[in-house]
Amino acid sequence: MSLDPARLRPADLLRLGGYGLRARPLRAVLSALGIAIGIAAMIAVVGISSSSRADLDRELAALGTNMLTVAPGQTMFGDEATLPDESVSMIRRIGPVLAATATGAVADSAVYRTDKIPSGETNGIAVLAAEQALLETVGGSLASGTWLNAATGRFPVVVLGSAAARRLGSPPTVWMDGRWWTVAGVLKPVPLAPEIDQSVLVGWKAAGTYLGFDGHPTTVYTRSVDAQVEAVRAVLAATANPADPAEVTVSKPSDALAARRATNDTFTALLLGLGAVALLVGGIGVANTMVISVLERRAEIGLRRSLGATRGQIRTQFVAESLLLSLLGGAVGVFLGYVVTGLYAITQTWPTVVPAWALIGGVGATVGIGAVAGLYPAIRAARLAPTEALAT
Repeated sequence: MSLDPARLRPADLLRLGGYGLRARPLRAVLSALGIAIGIAAMIAVVGISSSSRADLDRELAALGTNMLTVAPGQTMFGDEATLPDESVSMIRRIGPVLAATATGAVADSAVYRTDKIPSGETNGIAVLAAEQALLETVGGSLASGTWLNAATGRFPVVVLGSAAARRLGSPPTVWMDGRWWTVAGVLKPVPLAPEIDQSVLVGWKAAGTYLGFDGHPTTVYTRSVDAQVEAVRAVLAATANPADPAEVTVSKPSDALAARRATNDTFTALLLGLGAVALLVGGIGVANTMVISVLERRAEIGLRRSLGATRGQIRTQFVAESLLLSLLGGAVGVFLGYVVTGLYAITQTWPTVVPAWALIGGVGATVGIGAVAGLYPAIRAARLAPTEALAT
């Protein structure tokens, strides 16, 4: 007969750990609840902060933090320069550029409400040729009607800017260059491109066909990856006009971009600090529970040692109990934290955002800390001699 001690299978360890917790259910529940509250607080803080940051990012994005504009500057002789016809397509090839579109000023064209108005009374309304992607790129929206598309952009159809619509009285048709043009839609104010508000927008092809538009863009609007805005700005001029980059004017990044990055850095530091505190509190709770468990179960430990349990088996048993307790508390805490985040975000009309790393890390870190916290009590239990343990 072999005198080697029997090895505990994972299923045996699970049963032993569960028995240790079931033997003192009230203490186990209170300990798991303490861990759960700590993890729930961490998840809630991370989730609420992330939801707030997502809402802030959404608001800052509406301010055009990643939008740059490109326009022709002046030649070395002081004349007004022009951008090449292919400048927009070349800018789109820049890796971090998410979108690029353009408008082109239609010279010598004016728009009127009717054909009875004298030609000089333009009311300060400009005529712009517009690409189809303009509205989405500048963050504009329609107050009524529809935007220019592949069909309407080829025919005498216009969309009115908000200020232009007020000055013209939002008519169903307008008079321009000896022709009636159908009004397809009216825009809401566009904060990122206020020049559009005072303009009448015509399809790029229609402007060339009916108004003699030369095809040169006068303003190019670009959207870039937030982290690469400065890098994109550095190459925009040379990309838009490789022959004469000095004749290109590029806007500066929005000040809101710096504010956005500062808030993100602050939120990240806050999340890490609060998460570390919550995990520390949870670990202390697990260690305290397991130390008390060892003190209360000295007789049980002595009996198991007398029946042949090795120090390694005793040590493994208490670590398994610690892991189960931590896993239970961590899972409940993650669930509670997610629910609290969702409820609070709904009351604030924020998007509910709980990072996956917080959910997975909350449980994983709790289990890891539980294992470390239960290691000392487990070693202490394993060192008890059978006679000493039974005597107490």
